[in-house]
Amino acid sequence: MDISQMILMLAMLATVAFLYASVGHGGASGYLAVMALLGFAPALMKSSALIMNLAVSLFSFIGFYRAGHFKIKLFWPFAVASIPMSFLGATYTLPDSIYKKILAVCILISIVRMLVKFEKSEHEVKEIPLFGALLTGAAIGLLSGMIGIGGGIILSPVMLVMGWATLKQTAAVSALFIFVNSVSGLIGAISKGTLVIQPDLIYAVMATVVGGTIGAYYGSHRFNIPTLRYMLALGLVIACLKLIFT
Repeated sequence: MDISQMILMLAMLATVAFLYASVGHGGASGYLAVMALLGFAPALMKSSALIMNLAVSLFSFIGFYRAGHFKIKLFWPFAVASIPMSFLGATYTLPDSIYKKILAVCILISIVRMLVKFEKSEHEVKEIPLFGALLTGAAIGLLSGMIGIGGGIILSPVMLVMGWATLKQTAAVSALFIFVNSVSGLIGAISKGTLVIQPDLIYAVMATVVGGTIGAYYGSHRFNIPTLRYMLALGLVIACLKLIFT
């Protein structure tokens, strides 16, 4: 990869991190989309996305936590089931063709989450059923570990559609959910010997940390930026098409 391609990739990753962190996500699906567009191998994509996810989701969580949006009772039922299943999922290696198709579906879910506005007032929030939360967490954790994401792009629409939390509460829960699943998935990949790290990854991590930190601040304290979200959605659609047809 030459210097111009490197700069383009870092700019794309920082932008993705900014937009995802603003809604409490680590951005793995976005990073995977960028890497898919640039022709990275699936094994490298999965490992790199998990590592970038760690830093961005942590900074995103800190931003929403400091703003007072995190509630432990909304987090633990999902996390208890998802953490071991994420570890288990990371020990499986999917065929490249299947991996790409599943990733494309997850990116499509991400597009919906980026474009559709959900908002709940405190009075509209419902109690989370324990069994439903455990089942949801387990399913998301397994899928997350298998493809190298934290699972927030799936968890947050579920929580919002079911009315289990407000928008910013969901963002706070999703951020920590992504972090713990990414840690679990990385441990699973290390135990299986499938973790692939490229020397240039440090620059990618730095770019996503900068973008993610700014995004977390804007998401937890200020308004969202719709125009940029539409631009990101277009890029994600292109990545989906590439994954489906190549």
